[in-house]
Amino acid sequence: SQSQSTLLSIFSQEYQKQIKRTHTKHHTAEAIETYYQRYLNGVMKNAAAPVLLELANEVDFAPSLMARIVLERFLQEKEQAIPSKTLINSMLRDPSQIPDGVLANQVYQCTVNDCCYGPLVDCIKHAIGYEHEVLLREMLLEKNLSFIAEDQLRAKGYDKTPDFILEVPVAVEGHIIHWIESKASFGDESSHQAYLQDQFWSYWNRY
Repeated sequence: SQSQSTLLSIFSQEYQKQIKRTHTKHHTAEAIETYYQRYLNGVMKNAAAPVLLELANEVDFAPSLMARIVLERFLQEKEQAIPSKTLINSMLRDPSQIPDGVLANQVYQCTVNDCCYGPLVDCIKHAIGYEHEVLLREMLLEKNLSFIAEDQLRAKGYDKTPDFILEVPVAVEGHIIHWIESKASFGDESSHQAYLQDQFWSYWNRY
């Protein structure tokens, strides 16, 4: 009875929890070296095969994160220094910057086939979040509610800003609502706890 977007949101959150639980084992020096050597051996046999993507699926790790590990190891060997996060992120967003055509293609295959991590997923999440903020703004205008939006609050110098502050609070099911924060994701218990710590208590204290 649930919509596809709701199910995808639940799946994405559960998948990310699983990746966080197993993240450490994929980042040991031994694991990194194993993945890098397997990548080199794989592309030596067939450079066109989706070596990194298949490796990520085999060890049950997010393809974009596998691409990041191998790219970082490759640059470390090439430059004889640890590459910056800024450089890595830039190359993941635009693999044509990677100074090795085979690896660039491998990284691209990983980012376009990753449903929960990577630059494409980040863009999609950002777009969905913005879309829901626009829908919320339209609802507030439709109800003739007076509000101050986040961009206006930032312009006034506020550091912690919800999406909307209601200039005249309203009652909803017996609760007085002063501000609204839009989250275009499934609200499970762990998400609520994280958002409470990161954002909501700050808003509650201020507004």
